[in-house]
Amino acid sequence: MLIAAVTVEASARAQAATSRVVAVRTDDGVTLGATFYEALRRPAPAVILLHMQTRTRDDWQSVANRLADAGVHALAIDFRGHGVSPSGPPGPDGGFDWSRLVLDVQAARAYLAARPDLVRSASIGILGASIGANAAILEAAGDPAIASLALLSAGLDYRGLRTSAALQKYGARPALLVAATDDPYALRSMRELAAIGGGIRDTHTLDNAGHGTTMLGRDSELARTLVDWFQRTLL
Repeated sequence: MLIAAVTVEASARAQAATSRVVAVRTDDGVTLGATFYEALRRPAPAVILLHMQTRTRDDWQSVANRLADAGVHALAIDFRGHGVSPSGPPGPDGGFDWSRLVLDVQAARAYLAARPDLVRSASIGILGASIGANAAILEAAGDPAIASLALLSAGLDYRGLRTSAALQKYGARPALLVAATDDPYALRSMRELAAIGGGIRDTHTLDNAGHGTTMLGRDSELARTLVDWFQRTLL
């Protein structure tokens, strides 16, 4: 029995999704560190994963593996100035230019679109946390190929990345918004954003779960909710 159990477990691992480190090049010349989590199906939907300020793509590892195991590719990037990614050109005031995070998301989208053998170009979603959620909305607003959004602790305005008009432009495409009761700004933003755009807007309020990807460690069902969302809206 033990030998059989070990054999089954080894077989499951052999069939599991794989991941590899890749490089993503932006239009303004920044090379972003990224990890591509590859589902077994070909071609498959894909989700771009965008982390919080001061964090890295590693925060998404568990969710990315679960997406890939569920038949959805995942591409997690390090925003410029985070993780292994360089900061890139400065802003007009000589400091960090937060508006250029949108270029990072566009580059991730282009990376996926250039691989039609792997990725269904009409089935790409974005999952973002905090400022990553705001960058997701801004990219999706101008890119009709983005089919679905999931937003953890999105804000009406983080670092000048304002979301209301962008979500209005995103229109009737589906969006999942998640915020926690102990994060009042994100909670208020979620409620206001949920009323914008006229499409499907699913909202989840978590009890004392914190901000952004912190919620993944405090709510045991959140990762499952995210995977289920993209299975419903992309597959």
